[in-house]
Amino acid sequence: MRILHTSDWHLGKKLDNFSRIEEQKQVLAEICKIADQEKVDVVIIAGDLFDTYNPGTEAEELFYKTLKKLAKNGSRPVIAIAGNHDSPDRIEVPDPLAKECGIILAGFPNTKIPAFKLDTGIEIINTEPGFLELKLAHLAYSLRLLYTPYANEFRLKTFLDITDTEEELRQILAKHWQKAASKYCDTEGVNILMAHLFMMQKNAPQPEEPEDEKPILYLGGAQPVFTTNIPAQIQYTALGHLHKKQIVSEKNMAVYSGTPLSYSMSEAEQDKYVIITEIKPGTPAKLKPIKLQNGRKLIRKTFTEVDLACIWLQENQNTIVELTMKTDMFMAAEDIKKIHKVHDYVKIIPEVKNRHVHDYKTTNIDLTKSMEELFSDYFKHEKNGLAPNKDILNIFKEIYAQEER
Repeated sequence: MRILHTSDWHLGKKLDNFSRIEEQKQVLAEICKIADQEKVDVVIIAGDLFDTYNPGTEAEELFYKTLKKLAKNGSRPVIAIAGNHDSPDRIEVPDPLAKECGIILAGFPNTKIPAFKLDTGIEIINTEPGFLELKLAHLAYSLRLLYTPYANEFRLKTFLDITDTEEELRQILAKHWQKAASKYCDTEGVNILMAHLFMMQKNAPQPEEPEDEKPILYLGGAQPVFTTNIPAQIQYTALGHLHKKQIVSEKNMAVYSGTPLSYSMSEAEQDKYVIITEIKPGTPAKLKPIKLQNGRKLIRKTFTEVDLACIWLQENQNTIVELTMKTDMFMAAEDIKKIHKVHDYVKIIPEVKNRHVHDYKTTNIDLTKSMEELFSDYFKHEKNGLAPNKDILNIFKEIYAQEER
């Protein structure tokens, strides 16, 4: 059985006010092409389908059109769960119609997918809250899938009907998963866990969450779950939430597929992937990460000269850039305009060269200086040595002249 694992599409997401929807269209079309080229049997999407609880019309339309393409008119099952950015109710709204297309949507940890059978041969033969067993006409064995959409700790305990509120979440999930695994997951079929949560190896360094990602740890979120909590019967664990592709544990084959696009500057220079997993009953999963080609690269660059920065930006249009300009004084307005004119997305970070040479944090004031000189000293004091340019000085002179009148 060949399975395509992807997650964290964040449809509708913007970088500041810069729309990424065209890039999302391109990269999702690429994922559809990969699914066909690799002849995958099942597609799983491990949460954060949208970027907000109330996504825009364009994002929703892109989502449903993409699922329809992936499902190939109901001949290939697509299974998606909600993440911490998604509205679980909204995710499940189209479920009755989606099932007719081979698309299975789960918003809550206790969602129970009703049994059904399509003319294309897709059939759910066993189902419980958080578990389904899927049969495909062309395969002699079934897929057993444990699924856990995102919910904070309180909601998880409520959904899973836990009365002991002091019991650790990871222990609750381990018991919940093991119950289904013990009942359904033997070596006669393929056994997978899909979840949107923060998972790590016990006693290992904690992976970092993206800088602009909604954290799901502690304070009303969920404590990290350990790979040791995964039932022994599980051959592959498809994870969502962390934006960088990574194998959390090779022993348990717990994998974050990461986002299809880089969504914050903390992801600058990262390559993005989907994971093709080939699994047979009773054997370890084989992984084939496929690097995605579409989408703008997020790049951090540093220059000391505006002209050189503009030349580089002109030659690298298909990028999103965080540009550090190391200057001796505050950048002139015309220089900032010049940079923005040659590229549609540049975030400029001014940085003073050799700021350690002078200490502008002194509180001594020399009242023998002119008002313009005092203003310059104050500006340097506030800007860590960055001198005001002529535009700022001219504005100051105008304001001071008005006050003098």
